[in-house]
Amino acid sequence: MALSELHLALIGAGAAGVLMVWGYNVWQDRKHRKTAERIFASGKPDALAGSGEPAPPVPSFGDERVEPTFDPVPESAVPQMAEPAIDVADDVEHHETDAAPVVEAAPAAAVPADDTDPIVDCALRFSATTPIAAPILYSIQRSWSGDIAKPINWYARGGEAGAWQAINADSTGSHREWCAALQLVDRRGAVSDGELSRFLEGVAALAQQTGATLDAVRDADELAAHAQALDQFCAGVDIQFVLHVVDATGGTFPGTKLRGLAEAAGMVLEGDGLFHARDEQGGEAFSLGNLGPERFDADSLRSMSTPGVTFSIDVPRVSDGKAAYERMLAASRQLAGAMDGVLVDAQRAPLADAMIAAIRAKIVELQQRMRDGGIDPGSRRALRLFS
Repeated sequence: MALSELHLALIGAGAAGVLMVWGYNVWQDRKHRKTAERIFASGKPDALAGSGEPAPPVPSFGDERVEPTFDPVPESAVPQMAEPAIDVADDVEHHETDAAPVVEAAPAAAVPADDTDPIVDCALRFSATTPIAAPILYSIQRSWSGDIAKPINWYARGGEAGAWQAINADSTGSHREWCAALQLVDRRGAVSDGELSRFLEGVAALAQQTGATLDAVRDADELAAHAQALDQFCAGVDIQFVLHVVDATGGTFPGTKLRGLAEAAGMVLEGDGLFHARDEQGGEAFSLGNLGPERFDADSLRSMSTPGVTFSIDVPRVSDGKAAYERMLAASRQLAGAMDGVLVDAQRAPLADAMIAAIRAKIVELQQRMRDGGIDPGSRRALRLFS
């Protein structure tokens, strides 16, 4: 009899456990469904997810994020074409769209609009009745901000009519109004759920410690979903194209002559060991680096020889990709002609016109996709996201 009662007790306990697991799963499902409904409740098209209309066919170069690198674009990544696809590039370039931006901008008065970005940042504003000393606030936030890999920027202003100013470890003065801005996405990916929670909780605790009032905060699940969608969008357009120039006979290029030709083409050697060509606004158009392992510098160029050079264009960071590509192509051909070199692909085969045209078309298509998503190529927003 005792054994039967034990069996019944175990069966009852097992049934209760199953019911508890089932109930928990139902609760989780309802929670995620409500989060999704809240995110998409506006009914407006989501530019990150596309316009809903089928996109025109374009050459496929892969969908994964390509980090900045001087590795060549594999020849297999570009479809073989019988004729240059110049018309495709022109058609994409003149495509107009009414796509909505990724998110609507926050009111200019709420946060430092010139410094924070409603798409890139999670900006939290708080205000205190008594001014908070900048050194004290900066010291408090250090206890948790170091656990977050993404950049956090701090801003403050002294009065209702005062201008927002950036705050750092060397700042002085006291302010009533404050804003903390966490960058949600960069080339390393989206902010993690743990980092996002640490930021939201840290700012809330800081406001409480200093007697400040924190403005309304967006839901953490909504912020995380936005960051993931933004990162996925950026990954789809994050491409860097390179062209190589090598000696036609398998020899090397002298560094002194190479420097002279690069500077004659309007490029300047900068501290990162690359020659940079810039547009009229000072933004980068393309760069020139060593195909070998050594980076360029003024001293080494006097005595070095190199087996070749690499021209590179970072598509999201260039304001006019087609113009920059044409300029890079002209400079690479000019250098090849002056150095008895040849323009080649990853396998050191002469670069075919079909591949050149396909790259041109893809650059234009990628930059148009960025504009459709509310991210102008080469803009401050783009430079931050693709950094």
